Amino acid sequence: MTRIDDVARLAGVSTATVSRALRGLPTVSQTTRERVLEAAAQLGYIASPSASRLAGGKTRAVAVVVPRITPWFFSTVVEAAEERLHRAGYDLLLFNLGGSEHARQRLLYTSTLHKRVDALMLVATPLAGQDFAAVTGLALPGVTVSAGTRVPGWPSVRIDDVETACLATDHLLALGHRRIAHISGDPTDELAISTHLDRRRGYQQRLRAHGIEPDPALDVEATFTIAGGSRATAELLRRGEPPTAIFAASDEMAMGAIATLRSAGLRVPDDVSVIGVDDHDVSGVVGLTTIAQPAAAQGRIAAETLLGPLGGNVNGYGDRFVVLPTRLVVRDSTAAPRAH
Repeated sequence: MTRIDDVARLAGVSTATVSRALRGLPTVSQTTRERVLEAAAQLGYIASPSASRLAGGKTRAVAVVVPRITPWFFSTVVEAAEERLHRAGYDLLLFNLGGSEHARQRLLYTSTLHKRVDALMLVATPLAGQDFAAVTGLALPGVTVSAGTRVPGWPSVRIDDVETACLATDHLLALGHRRIAHISGDPTDELAISTHLDRRRGYQQRLRAHGIEPDPALDVEATFTIAGGSRATAELLRRGEPPTAIFAASDEMAMGAIATLRSAGLRVPDDVSVIGVDDHDVSGVVGLTTIAQPAAAQGRIAAETLLGPLGGNVNGYGDRFVVLPTRLVVRDSTAAPRAH
């Protein structure tokens, strides 16, 4: 059986260099990497990932935990994080909780993660009470993404959800809207996060700043999905006079809102303006005005933050608190109300 020593001897390098070259690490020059790959191919050598990890005492894997994988935001964060980790020679081990509190508890309070990963990334995963002790007890580097609470000693990457909602509400107010509805997150969701609460707070703050008292009849809760936005809009229409504008807490909700409004014979934006949050890949296609958030950048920065302590550099690691900016993207779904 061909061994790594044989490849090193043929390539004229050390076994450590062979290992780094075959893992694609950036510390090996392109010329050396090509020489190692040619030697490995000539000898028919295939590296054993498990042997390599055992030799280094590391798994070279990072656990990424998401409440659900289907929403655009989560899948975008995961894809960007995986691309950055892969370039550094790490695998991404995805834990999709599927919206289940039981799955979250099992992950945190059993040996699921024990000796399987070198670091942990929690994406919009809520923690409370003893959860913090369970997470820190893993003694792993970690980072939170889009989380309302911080883990002591961990960095965080997110946007300012209150400010994001302020941008959306201010846009509608500047157009002349006063009867503005809000589609918020579902508080009965087992894995509800603070995002929808912060966005509701920003919406209400801006209304009050303009002398408008928020109307509970114009605030409907729903899941962060197209179907959720559709159902919430149908409920708004059942409550009486339609709003002149809707601020949905996500683009997917906003798309559902637009579909229901059109089914009800209402024109967007002539009768009702709609704005969302995210800048989903499809938002430009459907002409949705939105508050764009850098989802991919959050995943990439979170991954880069973990690579520091994984490489032995802990300087400033636990103090890193990154808040990325959002921006208004005006398209065809918002306009002044007809009275204006």
